[in-house]
Amino acid sequence: MFTGIVQGMAEVVAIDKKDAFQTHTIKLLGSMNERLEIGASVAHNGCCLTVTKIEGENISFDLMQATLRLTNLGELGVGDLVNIERAAKFGDEIGGHSMSGHVSLVATVSQVIDTPNNRTVWFELPTESMKYVLAKGYIGLDGCSLTIGEVEGNRFSVHLIPETLQRTLFGTRKAGDKINVEFDPQTQAIVDTVERVLAAKNV
Repeated sequence: MFTGIVQGMAEVVAIDKKDAFQTHTIKLLGSMNERLEIGASVAHNGCCLTVTKIEGENISFDLMQATLRLTNLGELGVGDLVNIERAAKFGDEIGGHSMSGHVSLVATVSQVIDTPNNRTVWFELPTESMKYVLAKGYIGLDGCSLTIGEVEGNRFSVHLIPETLQRTLFGTRKAGDKINVEFDPQTQAIVDTVERVLAAKNV
């Protein structure tokens, strides 16, 4: 489980591409590397990956074809940065909302609006997915637990404070970028349940 509170960013230092499979190696520094073990879960842009090799600060993870196809991790190159969160431990403070690290789909940044004290970012999703996007609800974007601002058609916005911009990739995101999305599981469960009940009544 993850909390959606990104601990920082890490650089991709190597990518070993094979048939329908890749190994990514990132450089984890400081507290993000403390007591890390083979088999541990670490979220990259909100996608849960398993540690497969540790060589000092260089930590490797294997990515299957489905992960490469369904998330923005398949677009990464050496030198790129990823948002990092270590898996939550029992007793940790949950500062965001509970997240599984299972990316639902990828959204596209449609607009970035900067003001002196914050940044508003608009995202586009397929229309059929917007049923899970509710104003003032939670959503996971590149591993960040964020509150949805406005919802318009197949677009929604989030408002980002300077701390988030400094700690995560959202400080450099621009229109056209692809962002990993994990819908709030409680919202998704409620919407799906209501749909099933209404469908049963109309049979």
